[in-house]
Amino acid sequence: MRFLILGATGISGVLLVRKALEIYPDATVIIFARSPNKIPEDLRNNGSLTIVQGTLDDLDELEAAVQLGIDVVLSALGPVVSPTGRTNHPTNTPIATFYGHLIDLLHKYNVKRFISLSTASVTDPNDKPSWKYAAIVRAVRSVAYPAYADIVAMGEVIRSKGQDLDYTLVRVPFLTNAKSEGVYAGHIGDGKIGVILSRKAFAAFSVGEIGNRQWVKGAPMISNA
Repeated sequence: MRFLILGATGISGVLLVRKALEIYPDATVIIFARSPNKIPEDLRNNGSLTIVQGTLDDLDELEAAVQLGIDVVLSALGPVVSPTGRTNHPTNTPIATFYGHLIDLLHKYNVKRFISLSTASVTDPNDKPSWKYAAIVRAVRSVAYPAYADIVAMGEVIRSKGQDLDYTLVRVPFLTNAKSEGVYAGHIGDGKIGVILSRKAFAAFSVGEIGNRQWVKGAPMISNA
């Protein structure tokens, strides 16, 4: 198994790398990152890792990473929003634009599986009304519109341009650093989804979905069980 992991310098991304190596100890992990020095030293020194340095605009470097021969893309990329709702995220949906270029490369090199972080701002036909989630999305849209717009655009480009991919949009609520990996996966308004999820649970669910394939072309909302 060969993974391309995006967003691997953030907390959730580091956990994705660790969980991928835990579940698939013989795997090769290719990391595409702007600042490789932010990856923990023990991972940088791990012989199973290949690091390709590049930004969202470095498409030649991105292609160099994809053409190393990958089976699955795992992404923890997402806008950074502070606990107060503040964000310096650009207004031109840079992650969604990057995803569009990435999907072109996945088609070119015949890579089918793409599992990406998403949020409740991306809707699903199976969702039901939920005043809690409606309030959360409304607040994000109001105080951090550039981040909201990029998340929505990310979902749109994966579903449209990547409609031939085996994609999964892993929608997450408020993320914590708790140790629990227990997850409930469903849809907004189903009476079981909560509003808290540990980053470890996000990583465990995302890597687990590679083998489970329960949500191919789906957008589960997940929370701690």
